[in-house]
Amino acid sequence: MSEGEHSGGDRSYVVTWFWLLVITILEVAIVLVKVPRALLAISLMTLALMKAALIMAYFMHLKYERLSLIYTVVVPMFALAVILFGFVGPDALSVRHLRTR
Repeated sequence: MSEGEHSGGDRSYVVTWFWLLVITILEVAIVLVKVPRALLAISLMTLALMKAALIMAYFMHLKYERLSLIYTVVVPMFALAVILFGFVGPDALSVRHLRTR
């Protein structure tokens, strides 16, 4: 491996680290600025998915394995949605029903 090839690989890690830092700063800024709760939740989830995709693509070396990258993001998100809506959702509705009495 020549010296030029090695420095090109390091550059991609530095650029990825920079974008992860930018996204983290955006997350902190969104929390500090008073935004509506729904917008806050959607923004933070979107930014977290962006960070997860960057980490998986560059640090886990899944950049050229699109199917693996998609499965690594989609399957846990689907499982989380099933758990939240299936187990937490009914409890949330029952609490809401109790408040309206």
